[in-house]
Amino acid sequence: MSENVIVNAEDENKYLPENPWISSIPTLLAVFIYVIDGTIANVALPHMAGSFSATRDESMWILTSYLIASGIIIPSVSFFSKLLGRKNFYIISILLFTIASMLCGLARNLGEMVLFRILQGAGGGGILPISQALMMESFPKEKRGTAMSLFGMGVIIAPIIGPVLGGWITDNWSWPWIFFINIPFGCLAAILSAKLLFNPPYSRRQKDVKIDGLGFFFLTIWLLCLQVFFDKGNNADWFNATWICWVFGISCFAGICFFISQLKRKNTLVDLSVFKDRNFVIGTIIQVVMQAVLYASLAILPQFLQSMMGYTAFLSGYSMMPRGLGSMTAMIICAFIADKVDKRALVCIGLALLGFAGLFFGFLNLQISSINIMIPNYVMGLGMGLSMVPIINLSMETLTNEQMTNATGLQNLLKNIGSAIGTSLVATMLTRFSQVHQYMMVGNLSELNEAFIERVQATAAMLSQYTSPSVAHYMAQYSLYGQLLKQSSLWAFMDSFRIFGLLCFVLIPLLLLFKRNKVES
Repeated sequence: MSENVIVNAEDENKYLPENPWISSIPTLLAVFIYVIDGTIANVALPHMAGSFSATRDESMWILTSYLIASGIIIPSVSFFSKLLGRKNFYIISILLFTIASMLCGLARNLGEMVLFRILQGAGGGGILPISQALMMESFPKEKRGTAMSLFGMGVIIAPIIGPVLGGWITDNWSWPWIFFINIPFGCLAAILSAKLLFNPPYSRRQKDVKIDGLGFFFLTIWLLCLQVFFDKGNNADWFNATWICWVFGISCFAGICFFISQLKRKNTLVDLSVFKDRNFVIGTIIQVVMQAVLYASLAILPQFLQSMMGYTAFLSGYSMMPRGLGSMTAMIICAFIADKVDKRALVCIGLALLGFAGLFFGFLNLQISSINIMIPNYVMGLGMGLSMVPIINLSMETLTNEQMTNATGLQNLLKNIGSAIGTSLVATMLTRFSQVHQYMMVGNLSELNEAFIERVQATAAMLSQYTSPSVAHYMAQYSLYGQLLKQSSLWAFMDSFRIFGLLCFVLIPLLLLFKRNKVES
């Protein structure tokens, strides 16, 4: 039997803005430019690497530095909000993000770009958790489903639009404009935040706030080493590389020290007491896995379309648009019914749709038409939208408004880690599964296989018109081996899609563990 949590609605609604929709305008604008910047640079990475005369591995630090910096700031938002006042810290974060965006567009070498991306990540790290907390706090509980539907549009649709917009800007203008475009919107978001944001008493600057230097140090080392581990682990063959073992060990040690310091000491960077709330823990676990699936699919599908289907970078990004349309459809549905039906039912339907879409992708082949990509993409976007918005509400439902800023910071930190895990996991899965399938099939390329001999002879006969018979025979064997590699890669993609689909079905039973929240009028 599920437990009931009694919440006094009068206390929860004590500090609410007169018009929460007006105060949400700068919040939604800031969220959109921050989230879209996480993926818009991906397609421009080769162009930036060329401008800076950097290798592909070196240019990856342009993405990694941004994620590390934002990951360090995200769980610290509660501390900085107490130190500076939440509204002040929010405006400072937007301005720092905007100024760093301008500097990124003006960068002359890789070192400058990485430095400015660190500043951009540091500025952007406070935007998402504070925006989520503001949207949750500004609306009464009975209207939070509608509010979070709008918030979800930025969080889910922006990463999908990012690659398409980045490709178009890079092709038609130049890569610095993917950063310059943030400047007017960032300035507008900062001005509107100063004018329109609601600032309740509990979110204002507090006196005698001490800096948790030890906690911040352990947090920085933990996330820095963890991000390097995830980014470079697959290329270094994971634990077969000694330096990867050291990086992972240091990350684990620093992470353990960070959590111990937050539990044992006073005036800490984060308040871990929110993990006593079962709804928060279960909701965060589900969101972390969903985030891993979202970012893994964003990495794997364009790669499949470009390497296996021959799509251009722009077309592969364009093929992701139906997912955005599916998410928009889900947001409209949630806006009307999220506060009227059991949120667990919506999450269940969303996870089921995500699972079916993953399994559908797992049965594609190289003879498919574009409609076979569009339909499951739309279903995946629909599932992501239907599940993401209600699960955010469920995870925060039993928390007080005073806990929101700290809780959203911790939750978004773990979701960031989930994104890194998903992206690294899918890269490893593609490599390993391709090797397994290649090993299983290569035995068929044998002189004892009559079908193989016939295919070699037929291909050699065709090629012998242009070269000598011995060279034609060699080219025929090489051609068939290339087809084997392509087939093994195709099966690796299919296996990965199926696993991510099954993961979504595994999450559904966790919904039974949520407490029901009863609100007194």
